[in-house]
Amino acid sequence: MSISDFFDAKLFISATITLVVIMDPPGTVPVFLSLVGRKPMATRVKAARQAVLVSLLVISLFAVAGQAILAYLGIGIPALQGAGGLLLLLIALQLLTGKGGNEPEASEDVNVALVPLGTPLLAGPGAIAATIVFVRQADGHIGAYIALALAIIAVHFVLYTCMRFSGVVIRLIKESGITLLAKIAGLLLAAIAVELVANSVKGFIDGAF
Repeated sequence: MSISDFFDAKLFISATITLVVIMDPPGTVPVFLSLVGRKPMATRVKAARQAVLVSLLVISLFAVAGQAILAYLGIGIPALQGAGGLLLLLIALQLLTGKGGNEPEASEDVNVALVPLGTPLLAGPGAIAATIVFVRQADGHIGAYIALALAIIAVHFVLYTCMRFSGVVIRLIKESGITLLAKIAGLLLAAIAVELVANSVKGFIDGAF
């Protein structure tokens, strides 16, 4: 038996790079700060931990049973992209208009960690689709499954690190910088949302012909 029977290094590298590019750990920092940058450090750490755990849970769920879930519900990747795009668009409008993001409610931190940070920003349609594709590539090989699992964990560790130490950025940019980041993040999220919706429409059209 070769080492590839226990660990597929090629799949690990490919999956890690792909998920890092899609989930974009550095790119999550502006959105993270725009949502919880004004909160105490303990709250930010808690939100980062919850967001990463939610994302890890969602990605793991789709890695294990994604194809079966989508087939049972009759949902395709284009539908996931459309739903994720519309949800991100709502969050983007809140950031751009300054509405819905400043109420000091205790439940807000948890909600923000779950939506939009945990999903669909981190565990979005792109990451879910990529994970399902890599599961198909594994094709029943234990070493490939182990490599994919480690890749998913590694990417989420990088995500947590970026958000956990975002406080360094806060000390540099101050309150006015957080406000500016909120507007920039809103614009970027709106662009991502439009792209997701456009890909969704394209997917439906391609599937119809």
